[in-house]
Amino acid sequence: MSTLMKEFLATVQDSNRYLCPLCSSSRKKKSDRTLSVELTPETVIYNCFHCNESGGFSHEQLRASPPKPKAPPPPRAISVPKNSDEQKISDFLGARSINYLQVKDKFKIVHGTKYFREKGDIEAGEVEAIGFVYGKDEAVKWRPIGDKRFIQDGAARTLWGIERIKGRLELPKEIVICEGELDALSVASTMDIDVVSVPNGAPSKISDRKVVASEDKKFEYLWEAKDVLGRAEKIILAVDKDEAGEALKEEIARRVGRAKCYEIVYPEGTKDPNDILVHLGPEGLERIITDAIPMPLDGVYGAEFYLEKVQNLYDNGMIKGVSTGIDSVDDLFTVALGQLTVVTGVPGSGKSEFIDMLMINLARQENWKFAVASFENPPDLHIAKLAEKHCGKSFFDEPNRMTKEEMESSLRFVDDHFMFLEQKSGEATTVDSIMGRISDACLRKGIRGAIIDPYNYIMQDAGSEENEHQFINQLLTKLVAFARAHDIHIWFVAHPAKMQTNQEGLTAVPKGMNISGSAAFFAKADLGITVHRVGDITEIHAWKVRFKWQGQVGMTRLKYDRASGIYSERNQVDYKGFTSFNRKKDYDDVPF
Repeated sequence: MSTLMKEFLATVQDSNRYLCPLCSSSRKKKSDRTLSVELTPETVIYNCFHCNESGGFSHEQLRASPPKPKAPPPPRAISVPKNSDEQKISDFLGARSINYLQVKDKFKIVHGTKYFREKGDIEAGEVEAIGFVYGKDEAVKWRPIGDKRFIQDGAARTLWGIERIKGRLELPKEIVICEGELDALSVASTMDIDVVSVPNGAPSKISDRKVVASEDKKFEYLWEAKDVLGRAEKIILAVDKDEAGEALKEEIARRVGRAKCYEIVYPEGTKDPNDILVHLGPEGLERIITDAIPMPLDGVYGAEFYLEKVQNLYDNGMIKGVSTGIDSVDDLFTVALGQLTVVTGVPGSGKSEFIDMLMINLARQENWKFAVASFENPPDLHIAKLAEKHCGKSFFDEPNRMTKEEMESSLRFVDDHFMFLEQKSGEATTVDSIMGRISDACLRKGIRGAIIDPYNYIMQDAGSEENEHQFINQLLTKLVAFARAHDIHIWFVAHPAKMQTNQEGLTAVPKGMNISGSAAFFAKADLGITVHRVGDITEIHAWKVRFKWQGQVGMTRLKYDRASGIYSERNQVDYKGFTSFNRKKDYDDVPF
């Protein structure tokens, strides 16, 4: 493996195609990006289609002395044709029923000659192409006039067309988001409405019609448009009518807020906005956009509305939660999106430590991202504890203290997967203020989980006359609705009332009905767990599991390593990441 290749891969930040450092300088087509690089949570895999150099490195191999996380450099302007043949552009768009005169002042479109690689029966060579310019000449996506290949100069990181909207004094209350530039042009040529296109189309990796966590970084363009999307009262998602388009629509709605999102109803035989324009004309497309319906949030629906999901259950079976990373805990429960877990336990039992371990495991094996509102843990100390669980070594204490290189590697991992929510203004923390910050984290990083620890730091709104039970009931109702709307999992830590001890000095195990303030903690939770410490053994009790496919009520015992903060099976000697642990159910003498 070439040292030059290794040094180059250490600088790569995203899965993409790049100039090969080994062969590009010696080729006739020096600008041909033949090196394919894929970043996974653990490795960097590469393959050059020209010189056939291929292989892979772990992130640790690439960064023996890992740099501290750096913000991505600002996009640089690229060379864009200054003189274009507008008739060629008009003919290209006209063949797709798009009126160029209606859109030429709304978007920057250019014409030029570009080199395209061979694809199928189409030979490689220079051909006339149409370019869609992103931002302030930061990228151009090129399409040949005669076929459907495409290449890109620069890096398209923003919504196409968003820059002309962001510069206005008054931001729009209504905006359309399309899956491709031609679809956006179709809408723009038909009606007077603000419309943009996503820069990278629909996601390539989906599961159960949802975007997998490894694709999260591809949605950073939404954060760049947060002011426009935040001000909009109605966001119409006019994406393609296929499985990938459905996943794109669901992910955008999850991030920007489902309550303001609308979807279009496709006429029979059409698959995207340009298809509607071609078949039904401008009036037909305008009617479809105008008649967009709210995405399902609440209300009453007939059985027909759910038929597609029911068909998916029949074909693929019940959706399973994801692993906690510890087999005996998986025997009790797994973790599913759109749910609320209530966590309790007496002070000092390790509630926060256990949830931290779950987060690290889910970040490692599922690439989940998290928003953390931990009121009793200062962020710097909390980050140190998360680094311990990632590295498997102590942050502070000798002799098994992590090295500086291990520390920097773990900090980079934490920075990639966690956001910390602080109330630095000095104002009281309310459930609405927390949900607002979690919404921002969802938009920016695409988080899959959120932690609120503990409940008693959340204050009622000023002037509220609710008693404690009413306040808790409303708070939990909001969290459940929020988790479902944004398709995230929320862990909510709540302390129990003072528990009695027996004659031997042992404290009773608190359950959902023992949590101080309200029985709603039991009633509203999808999962209810207790972390209970007995000597050097930690017991994990599942006292509520709403769905039988997700687990069962019971208890397991774990070993806790104080130096690293890691929980493992009692018969596990060393921490091995995600190796298969020996399964052992231990549900005897459980006081239920």
